[in-house]
Amino acid sequence: MITWDELEKYCSACTKCPLAETRHNVVIGKGNRNADIMLVGEGPGYHEDMEGVPFVGAAGQLLDKMLASIGLGLDEVYIANIVKCRPPQNRDPLPEEREACMDYLRCQYLLIRPKILVCLGRIAAQALIDPDFRITRQRGQWFGKKGCYMTATYHPSALLRDTSKKREAWEDLKEIRKKYDELRDNTNEQ
Repeated sequence: MITWDELEKYCSACTKCPLAETRHNVVIGKGNRNADIMLVGEGPGYHEDMEGVPFVGAAGQLLDKMLASIGLGLDEVYIANIVKCRPPQNRDPLPEEREACMDYLRCQYLLIRPKILVCLGRIAAQALIDPDFRITRQRGQWFGKKGCYMTATYHPSALLRDTSKKREAWEDLKEIRKKYDELRDNTNEQ
C-alpha cells in the first residue's frame, strides 16, 4: 500500500502514455481523503490542466451546485478522474490512456475506501462498472462491488450541452443522497 505522497510523486513523474507529453499539470484529485463518497469523471479539461485540480471549469461549477443541492460539499466527497492528464481538445481518453492511469485510480480508491462511488459519465462507468455500460439506460442503477455501492449519472459537461438531462440527473442525485443517509444511519446504529 502506498501513501498519498507516494501516489502524487508517481503521478507527477508518470510517462506511461502520450498524454504526459502535452500536460501542464497532473490532476490527481480534490476533497476529503476520508470521504464516504468518491466521484470519478473521465479526465481533466483545459482549466483543470492549467490549475492541476479536477472540476474547476464550468462543469466543475455545475458539479459543485449539484452536490450542494443534496447537501454535500468538498468536505464530504472526494473527486478524481480516470486519467490524470488532459486529452488533447478534450477528446475522450483512449483505452490505452485509461489503462495507463487505472493503477493510480485504484490506489486512490484503496486509500479512501469509499462506501459509494459515483461515475460521472459514460467513460467512467465503462471503466469502473461495466465495459458495455449505457449511460442513458443504466444511469441511476446501483451496482455492488467489493463492499462499495456504485452508480453513474450524467457528466456535468453533458448537462451543460443538453439541459433536458438535468431532471434525470436530479433524480440520480436524490438517490445518491438517500443511499448515503442509509449507510450513515446503519453505521450510527452499530
